[in-house]
Amino acid sequence: MSKTFDRSDWTIARRFRGFVPVVVDVETGGLDPQEHALLELGAVLLDVDEQGRLYPREEHVISVHPSELTTVDPVSIKIHGIDPADPEREALQERAALEAFFGPIRRQVRSLNARRAILVGHNAPFDLAVLQAACDRTGYKRNPFHPFSTLDTVTASAVALGETVLARACTAAGFDWDSSRAHGALYDAQKTAELFCHITNRLSIDGGRAALRVQEPSE
Repeated sequence: MSKTFDRSDWTIARRFRGFVPVVVDVETGGLDPQEHALLELGAVLLDVDEQGRLYPREEHVISVHPSELTTVDPVSIKIHGIDPADPEREALQERAALEAFFGPIRRQVRSLNARRAILVGHNAPFDLAVLQAACDRTGYKRNPFHPFSTLDTVTASAVALGETVLARACTAAGFDWDSSRAHGALYDAQKTAELFCHITNRLSIDGGRAALRVQEPSE
C-alpha cells in the first residue's frame, strides 16, 4: 500500500529545491530569438498528487502579434502553419502577451513561497532565450523564470529513453503523438509535460524525493 502524501510537507517547489518547474513551448518566426518574431506561447503548470507524483494541472496558450522590431521567415510558417495576419488568432501585442502569460506562473510561484519558476522545455534554452528577447524588446522586468537554468527534456529523454526528438520520445514512452497538431505551442507543451512527468516520476521515490542522489562522503 502506498504511503499517504502530505502536501504541506512536500510541495512541487520542495521537490525541485525551491523552484517551480513550468513547461513552456514557443512558436516563432524563425530560429533567431533576437531577430525573429514571437508568435505563440504555450505553458503547462504542474503539481504533485497524493503519492508525490508529478502531473500536468493547468494549461495556457496565447497568440502574439509580431513585434515591429522582428521579422518572420516564410520557412517557419510552412513548419507550424501560423499566419501572423490571421484576425481569428486574437493575438495580443507582445508586452500584453507576456503579462498575460507570466501572470499565472507568478501566482503559482507566490502561492508556493518558491524562489522562482524554472523553465522546462524540449530544447529549453531556445524557449528561454525567446522569452528573454521578448522581455528585452518590451522592457518587461517581471520575468518569473530563472535567468539561465532550465530543465531540458531533450537531455532527459536521451538518458531515459534513448531518443531526443519529441515525437519519438513520446512514442518510446508509450504516449500518442498527433503529427497534425505538432508545432502548436500548447500541444507541444502538453506532450513535453507528459514526457517530463513520466521521466521524473520513474526516477522518484519516497513522496517525490529524487531516487538518484550523490552520497555524502563519510567523515
